[in-house]
Amino acid sequence: MRIDILTLFPEMFPGVLSSSILGKAQEKGIVQFEVTNFRDYSESKHGTVDDTPYGGGGGMVLKPEPLFRAVEAVTTDSKPRVILLCPQGVPYNQKLAEELAKEEHLILICGHYEGYDERIRENLVTDEISIGDYVLTGGELGAMVIADSVVRLQPGALGNQTSAVEDSFSTGLLEYPHYTRPAEFRGWKVPDILLSGHHANIDKWRLRESLRRTYERRPDLLDKLELTPEMKKWLQEIKEEKKMADKP
Repeated sequence: MRIDILTLFPEMFPGVLSSSILGKAQEKGIVQFEVTNFRDYSESKHGTVDDTPYGGGGGMVLKPEPLFRAVEAVTTDSKPRVILLCPQGVPYNQKLAEELAKEEHLILICGHYEGYDERIRENLVTDEISIGDYVLTGGELGAMVIADSVVRLQPGALGNQTSAVEDSFSTGLLEYPHYTRPAEFRGWKVPDILLSGHHANIDKWRLRESLRRTYERRPDLLDKLELTPEMKKWLQEIKEEKKMADKP
């Protein structure tokens, strides 16, 4: 996979892209990152990339010429997904991350100022994505989020590939609780089931605890799932347990 990032602040990326899973994925040849300052593609001798909006109003608007030229310069033989990071985009989630992870080439455009010339949206990009209902100074942090979430899904990027499959949101449920050594710490013990060595029972416990955690923290996710009869039974038990625990 190749990921191109178009930004006015390329100095923000080296630390992130060379560290942890992203750095190791590059070393293994799983992903290639290229960070481009699209100011270099300005037609102005002063490197101007923005201008005042037609019709008046506050703020500056990113001009179309530098971004069109930058995207055309980094586009390879494959047809890339060209992604605009902006508050108006579709909300980013794990399903979209899994979809983008199948692409050969992503181009992430990090905006600044008041917004983009509308011709960029209409004629250059394939996707507009928002990482949340809040406004950031620019799209750089969003591009880092997308790069991280997509690269970790590439085969070989993680030491244990099942980790990505079992992550929160990958199954539609939040992930179950994890424990490691020591088996007892300051009087707090690891659940006996995890020490039993009975893998079928452990799998059931983990699924039930994922269901519990999702019900307690993100019940909205359950509306999107088709639960098995056993999971429905567990969910009813979990609801009853919570009612009992909430009683004064």
